[in-house]
Amino acid sequence: MAEHDDDQERTESATPKREEEARKKGQVPRSRDLNAAAVTLLSCAVISMSGERIIAGFSDLMRSGLSLRFAADMDPMQMISVAGKSVLAGFLAVMPVLIAGFVAALFAPMALSGWNFSTEALMPQFSRLNPITGFGRVFSTNGLMELGKSILKFAVVAIIAVKVLKNDTAALMMMGHESLSVAMGHAAHLCTGALLTLSFGMLFIAGVDVPIQLWQHAKKLKMTREEIKREAKESDGSPEVKGKIRRLQQDMAKRRMMAEVPKADVIITNPTHYAVALRYDEARNRAPTVVAKGVDEVAAVIRELAKQHNVPIYEAPPLARVLFRSVDLNKEIPASLYTAVAQVLTYIFQLRAYRKGEMDFRPSKPTLAVDENAPVR
Repeated sequence: MAEHDDDQERTESATPKREEEARKKGQVPRSRDLNAAAVTLLSCAVISMSGERIIAGFSDLMRSGLSLRFAADMDPMQMISVAGKSVLAGFLAVMPVLIAGFVAALFAPMALSGWNFSTEALMPQFSRLNPITGFGRVFSTNGLMELGKSILKFAVVAIIAVKVLKNDTAALMMMGHESLSVAMGHAAHLCTGALLTLSFGMLFIAGVDVPIQLWQHAKKLKMTREEIKREAKESDGSPEVKGKIRRLQQDMAKRRMMAEVPKADVIITNPTHYAVALRYDEARNRAPTVVAKGVDEVAAVIRELAKQHNVPIYEAPPLARVLFRSVDLNKEIPASLYTAVAQVLTYIFQLRAYRKGEMDFRPSKPTLAVDENAPVR
């Protein structure tokens, strides 16, 4: 089956289930260029805002480190303490840049694929250690595309670097005539500007890389029609099984409905195509209830059961059609049909009393006024 799927062309977009399974495996679109651009740009912004504080911190650290303190320099324990304080001071000086880089590295992937943590992605994949597979990845279409992207990135960064150096050549040459403190500040300013310009270049590269990564990820998850059909069967069950269950449910409902026919007060028929069984229980219902209904073969079975159990059958084609179309099983009839159904039930009850000798005259069959086109309320 897997070979058969591989032979088919993957032309269908991934289903939500396929995408969710891929996320669980850690297969989400990623762009290293977007991460690098975000880290570089945010770090550069922090350096631009707090550069003076960072330079001042390192200047104090250098001044303290180059100052001579005979007692401390000759005491090994104090040397360890001084070294620890120097490391802590250097770390505190660059902490804003480190925090900015950490935040950018954490949230940049979320902009592309949202938050995703996968334990399966942490498991070692020893197949990647196979050199033959590695060479296959290098010389594959994806590998050649990555090579082209790397060349493009190098070209963009190189062009920007050459342009920055060309524009800053005069300023760099003038630094030789400046005092040390002024030159250091000027150099820091030039380095920050160059880094910021390179960051925007990397942002341009990320703008090209992100759509490519999204397209490659969608292409990787594409499915064959056979896979979609198989997934639908696994998720919703086989159509054959569902159809069999549906038929069994319909048969059970039909048997329950037929069991109510002998308890009906009257069967209103069309006379051949429709049959609707009504029952009226004054203690439980406000109006007569449809306990069974059917058309054609089902209607014939209802009429046959009515005959076997001596349930009266009343021919009223318009009323039978309206009841069949507008009233669901086990539902009371609408108010607009009260009069017609009451006439039928009155006639049936009087006829039953006449046959038992409780009435002296045979009741006459009523003339029903039922408009099939009128709205049922």
